[in-house]
Amino acid sequence: MSYTLYIGNKRYSSWSMRPWVLFKAIGVPFEEKLQFFQPTQRQPDFIAFSPTAKVPCLHDTSTTTVIWDSLAICEYVAESHPAVWPADRTARAFARSAAAEMHTSFPAIRDQCSMNVGLRIEFGPVGADLQKELDRMTTLFSEGLDKFGGPWIAGPTFSAADAFYAPIASRMKTFGLELPGKAGEYMERLFEHPAVQQWISEGIAEHSREPFHEADCIRGRKILQDLEQSN
Repeated sequence: MSYTLYIGNKRYSSWSMRPWVLFKAIGVPFEEKLQFFQPTQRQPDFIAFSPTAKVPCLHDTSTTTVIWDSLAICEYVAESHPAVWPADRTARAFARSAAAEMHTSFPAIRDQCSMNVGLRIEFGPVGADLQKELDRMTTLFSEGLDKFGGPWIAGPTFSAADAFYAPIASRMKTFGLELPGKAGEYMERLFEHPAVQQWISEGIAEHSREPFHEADCIRGRKILQDLEQSN
C-alpha cells in the first residue's frame, strides 16, 4: 500500500485532522498533501484530487483507489492495518458507533465552535442546544472508559474513535469549554496525545489565514490569545 492523504489547513480542517491523527498514532505510513483554503467557503480547485472537492481525500497510489470520506478512509485502511479499531469485538462495535456518532451528529458544537487551533476565544454562556451535546459526550466518554477500562474511549489502545474526537479536544481548548469528571480527563489526555499535539503545533505555525474560517470562528467574540503571535 502507498497512501497519499490530501488535507486542508491544520488550523481549521477538523475533518482532515481525523485520519491524519489516526495514521500518525498507529504508525500508518503516508505522504501528506497540504492544500490551503482560498478566500471562499467552497474550493472548486480541490476537484483535481477529490471527487467532491472536499478534504480529506486518500489516494492509494498502489491501486489508483480514491477514498473521499473520513470514516471511509479509516475503514479502507483498517483492512490492511487492523489497529485502526480495537481487537475486541464488543469494543470495536462501541468504537465504530462512537466514531459514526461524531461523523453524523453534534451540529451545535460544529456550528458554534468552529475549529481554529491557533486561537483562545471567550465563548460566553452555553445555550441549551450546545449543553445537550456536551452532556451527551460526557455520557459517551464515561461509558466507554467504564466499560473498557481506558485510557482511550474503547480500551487500552488508541483507535479511530479517539481520532474522530480529537478535533473536539481542540475545540474545547479554543473556546474554554470543559467536561466533568473522567470525560474531562479523557479530553485532556486526547489533547495531549503526541499526534494531536503535532497537528496543533503545525497548525499554529501556519501563516496562511483564510478570512471566512477566521470570521466563522470568532463571530465578534473576544480573542483571549493568538498562539501564533505568542510563539
